[in-house]
Amino acid sequence: MDCNPKNTYICDVNFGVMIGRSIEKLICEHLFQKKAILLFGARQVGKTTLLENLNCLRGIKVLFLTGDEADVREVLTNATSTRLQSYFGANSVVVIDEAQQIPNIGTTIKLITDKLKGIQVIATGSSAFELANRLNEPLTGRKFEFHIYPLSFGEMVTHHGLINETRLVENRLVFGYYPEVVTNSSQEEKFLRLIANSYLYKDLLALENIKRSSLLEKILKALALQIGSEVSYNEIAQLVGTDSKTVEKYIDLLEKAYIIIKLPALNRNVRNEIKKGKKIYFWDNGIRNAVISNYNPISSRTDAGVLWENFLVSERMKQNQYLQRNVACYFWRTNQQQEIDFIEDDNGILRAFEFKINPKAKIKLSKTFGNAYNATELTTITPKNIEEFLSQ
Repeated sequence: MDCNPKNTYICDVNFGVMIGRSIEKLICEHLFQKKAILLFGARQVGKTTLLENLNCLRGIKVLFLTGDEADVREVLTNATSTRLQSYFGANSVVVIDEAQQIPNIGTTIKLITDKLKGIQVIATGSSAFELANRLNEPLTGRKFEFHIYPLSFGEMVTHHGLINETRLVENRLVFGYYPEVVTNSSQEEKFLRLIANSYLYKDLLALENIKRSSLLEKILKALALQIGSEVSYNEIAQLVGTDSKTVEKYIDLLEKAYIIIKLPALNRNVRNEIKKGKKIYFWDNGIRNAVISNYNPISSRTDAGVLWENFLVSERMKQNQYLQRNVACYFWRTNQQQEIDFIEDDNGILRAFEFKINPKAKIKLSKTFGNAYNATELTTITPKNIEEFLSQ
């Protein structure tokens, strides 16, 4: 098969076929319902490639625009419906890539949705926090929002099978799932460094209120060294030489930029359980390792356990998003150090999980947790039963 990136999805040079994306089905199901489709995600996760190659758009006239181009920004800023109709011509779908670059883009998309009835608009943004600020009010009730992340375990299993992907899990724990990293298996470190150094902070540093890139990098490195542990903003502030409010602001922006995940503590019934704790994970293991410049194999690492934990948390969160599961996710801990790594609340039904990289590990459910939350089962996820947790 010809691995031309214009064919479909992402080309895997190792297998000569294309890697499909789970989000495609959701996007296709929501086309032409008189609402804009917004696709959010970090840079380099494959937003543009996905939209250029949606199977459901084949045979449909599509106009691709990018907010990086000055003439596009000019046309889409303070436009009229008449001018837009003339500009779009006979196209039924208008894709606006990097829409956060366009002033008043929310108002323009609202105009297209309300006035140009035969046109489906799809907008992408790499800075959800910036794009959302320009979209939320104008597009209330007029949009479907979706998120795309680096490639997932489930997508790769669909691509080349469970056996092949489980064999590569140790590699994924170190280098992660960014498309360019996955499709360049002999040059993972090179491409991961490129992504981390060239794209990771680009959107954050473009904001006027982020002026200290060195401080941002220090905070991110501190977080990278604390994955799997409860995070204290005060401790990080002391470590990097700033105040806790600044740390909180930067962590909030890192979360909105799809770099990190904040996992809150579950607290409802037990007097001595942690009330306001939080853990920080990375959406991609490779980015985490790039931040601390550690690409050593799992067999020689002291942080293998927390890399396993980060991997499972991020992969489960991706899966929940793509399957549109309406679940809330937590960890649980008491002052006596009783803890559970990951808990899902599915409309009042709690599922508890422990993550252990040692396949022989056996964990029992805390009686304190079981009695307080009427829970009877704890599932331990190891490399031997990963498909139980991440199957789609």
